[in-house]
Order: sequence, then C-alpha cells, then structure tokens
Amino acid sequence: MEQPTFTKYIDLVSERLGGKVLYATDDFFAEKENLIKPGRGIFIPDKYTDRGKWMDGWESRRKRVEGHDWAIVKLAVTGTIAGVDIDTNHFLGNHPPHASLEACHVPEEVGVNQLLVQPSVWTEILPKSPLNPGSQHFFDIESDKKWTHVRLHIYPDGGVARLKVYGEVQKDWSRVKGTEKPDLAAAINGGIALSCNDMFFSSMNNLLMPGRGKNMGDGWETKRNRTPNNRDWVILKLGQKGLIEKVLLDTCHFKGNYPDTFSLCGINSDNNESVTDESTHWTPIIEREKLSADHIHNYEKEIKNKGPFSHVRLSIFPDGGVSRLRLHGIPVFTLNKEI
Repeated sequence: MEQPTFTKYIDLVSERLGGKVLYATDDFFAEKENLIKPGRGIFIPDKYTDRGKWMDGWESRRKRVEGHDWAIVKLAVTGTIAGVDIDTNHFLGNHPPHASLEACHVPEEVGVNQLLVQPSVWTEILPKSPLNPGSQHFFDIESDKKWTHVRLHIYPDGGVARLKVYGEVQKDWSRVKGTEKPDLAAAINGGIALSCNDMFFSSMNNLLMPGRGKNMGDGWETKRNRTPNNRDWVILKLGQKGLIEKVLLDTCHFKGNYPDTFSLCGINSDNNESVTDESTHWTPIIEREKLSADHIHNYEKEIKNKGPFSHVRLSIFPDGGVSRLRLHGIPVFTLNKEI
C-alpha cells in the first residue's frame, strides 16, 4: 500500500519518542501499551496466555453490555496532527468494525484522572469510521490546533495492533533558558530528517530519536556502495535556528559497517526547498573526521563554524551506518534572553 504524504511526519505517540498509553476501558486479551510500539506488530501462531491467544496489539474482551471501549494516549510532545494510521494488522476475526478519534490540549500537570471526569476537554478530530480486518487505515486530519493527548474509540470492542499519530512537534521554546544548550536536531525538539540519498537498511529518522540505538536497525544505514569516492548524505532541519556548540555522533552497534569518515555542513534558510537544490552553498561545520566502530564521538574544538544554522547536512564516506546525531547549541532567540 502506498503511504500517504503525512507519514513523512514524526509519529507523535511513539513509545520510543516518549508517548504513553495512560488508560483503557478494557485490555483483557492484549495490553494497551502495545498500541504505540514500533512496527505493525507480529503474529506467533502457537503463543497463548492464561487469558487466551497472545496478540501484539490492544485487545478488549467481547462486550456483553451497552457501550464501547476506548483508550487515552499521551503524545510524547505537544504537536499538530496531520494524519493517523489505525492498524488492525493480524486482527482478523476480532477487529473493531469502526473507530473514531478525539484530541485535547491540557497543561502538563493535568493527569489521567482529571481527563476521565472532564469530557468537555475532548474534540473529535476523526468521526466514526469503518475499519477492515488486518489492514492499515490512513486518515487525514483537518486541524491546525496543538494537541497533547488523543483518545481512540473502538466500536464496540476488539483489537487494534497499532495507533500512529503523524504530525509536527510544537515545542514550547519560551521555557528554554538562555543558559541551556538543547539538542537542536532532536525529534522531541522539532528536528526533522528531510531527505537523504539512501536509507536501504534503516531510516534516516532514527538519527534524531531519544537514547542510544537499541540495535543495528535503530539507526540510519545505507547500502554498500561500490562507486569510488562515494558520499552518502542526509539533510536535517533543526527544531530551532541556532549556534552549534557541540556535536555528538554515535556509531552504536555499527561494527563492521560504520562509515570510515564523516563531515558536517550547515545552512541558514527560511524554507526546506532550497536546501535540497544541488546549487546550494553549504558552510563547513566539521571537516572530514575519522570514525570508530560502536563508539560515541564528541566534537567541540573541531567545529569550524557555529552558525547560526537552520539545516545541516551529514555526509558519510563511503557508506555505512550511524546510530544517532546530536547537535547541542544555543537557539538564536535566546541569545539576548535574560539569565
């Protein structure tokens, strides 16, 4: 199935980003937390629990009373929602026939107990819509509002493998102090992987995820390139324009396939289109440096130009895998901010 355009955005409820399933009316057969795990879920034919068939998703029991089931999910970070995927993968005779989605925006201190008794905070962003068994269901969301939570309703019961909520991070940068040096490229700070020439083995989006990579698939890895003097590259949009003070490049888990060297360049642009133009001039941030296997590389004195930059281009020579890239720096708007 061809993926809609909105799937290029970040999954705001992803467990690995920091999303949390706070509540479900019922998860008798399969835990609510599975909803936001990576991938589409797996199926193990002969695996059972003391409650029935093990399923990699959220599954409620067969409802014998009026009503329907629902679950509340907290976004990893406040964001605008462009589209959602309600995936019933492997749920064939036990999927819900319909689903709908609500969202709300509440302060950080509001807990799940308050959400349960304040129905007025919720706004419907997806009306009751039909679902098929074992399928991905992509829905565009027509809203430019900022949200902190979503509530998935299923009618009347059943199983959903995954819920993915694609959108843009809307970080409250006003809370950033002038003394802080946040990771300007981090996904949770609004960093976006815009484009790359190759991601055969694993996605460029992994570069910006929290923590260290959990395995070799949790990074950006290109195929083996036999072209002499090859360079693979990825372009990242920073969450905020800023001065880059410290660079961290992690080749965690990449041992026989890490790049030999890398370089980093930057540009200050007000749009994403110009940065992918081949004629665009990039300013060197770090000249070519050797890399080591399965290692955290830190750079400060090697930085030739701090910017400010809005986008960066990471180049690796000749090919290989990088787990994470961190670009700690000073957002431009905080330069004159009182400490």
